[in-house]
Amino acid sequence: MSNPSAPTRGAATLHDVAREAGVSLATASRVLNGSTRKVAESYRERVETAAEKLGYTANLSAQATARGTSAIVALLVADIADPYFSQLASGVARGADEAGLVVTIAITERDPQREVKLVRALRGQRPRGLILAASRTEGPDAVGLQSELDAFSGMGGRVVMLGPGTGSTRSVAVDNHGGAAALGTELARLGYRDVIVVAASEGIRTSDDRVAGFTQGFGSAGGTVREVRRTGFTRDAGYAAARDLLEGDVPAGTLIFGISDVVAIGVMSAIRDAGRQVGPDVAVAGFDDIATGRDIRPGLTTVRVPLEDLGYRALHAALEPEWDASEPPLHLEVVVRGSTPPRA
Repeated sequence: MSNPSAPTRGAATLHDVAREAGVSLATASRVLNGSTRKVAESYRERVETAAEKLGYTANLSAQATARGTSAIVALLVADIADPYFSQLASGVARGADEAGLVVTIAITERDPQREVKLVRALRGQRPRGLILAASRTEGPDAVGLQSELDAFSGMGGRVVMLGPGTGSTRSVAVDNHGGAAALGTELARLGYRDVIVVAASEGIRTSDDRVAGFTQGFGSAGGTVREVRRTGFTRDAGYAAARDLLEGDVPAGTLIFGISDVVAIGVMSAIRDAGRQVGPDVAVAGFDDIATGRDIRPGLTTVRVPLEDLGYRALHAALEPEWDASEPPLHLEVVVRGSTPPRA
């Protein structure tokens, strides 16, 4: 005759735990799946001891059903290979770990319709919060996203956007316009008068705000934006744009502003491959202050965004019952390095 209390082969089930503890299946489920219904402490101890003995792992779907939400926070990023998003994700993960939660990361590839599909799919996991860190896209391509976010909020989840929020969403602000304006002003003060901006496609909010801010700051200090070259947010896009530019008229002393550090690093590589020098010949600036920009030579002039702090703040915005929407944006700082030496 088999011993009913012996550990089962393979993964232990909830039925195994209930049998081992000598309680009903419903009681075992309430203890292990996080139901809000009270269970006597003696039963709870028996169930937890049995679960530990059998090596039982709770079913996240069952927990979500019992609680109405799961111990998950969902993070949507455009490109996890981009250091901007990986540093931001590090801050989200730190906050989630402190709260006893798990982070699920989904990649939007900067495709608005893919973003809509991902939000719809993530609703089925019932995450505690949803953080949208991908660059906001405006216009007809973004249709449908807000209704999905409202549906998610209607299920009790909280939505956080980096940048201006809409509808039922919360917002963690990044002053892209102000940071870029300060960068433009500083570079004009260093003597630069002619700039080419390498930006993302029109309609991407982060890029558009940085272009507008830089144009305002640089122009008000006596500089001229010669051209805005629209491309993408990647290193390869920056490289291709700069390669094409350098085949034309880019005189010594020209400044190229890459809309992000990743784009700017691509620009720097293209300048070198064209047999020209970064800094004294063609100056380059970026935005974000990723670690790579500090390590390359010459170091990249940029705007420092506290990316890990930004992710950490977004996580708390997704979890806290009350959130102060008037909280000021994180402080951004212009950092001048060797890629933009002062000009006479």
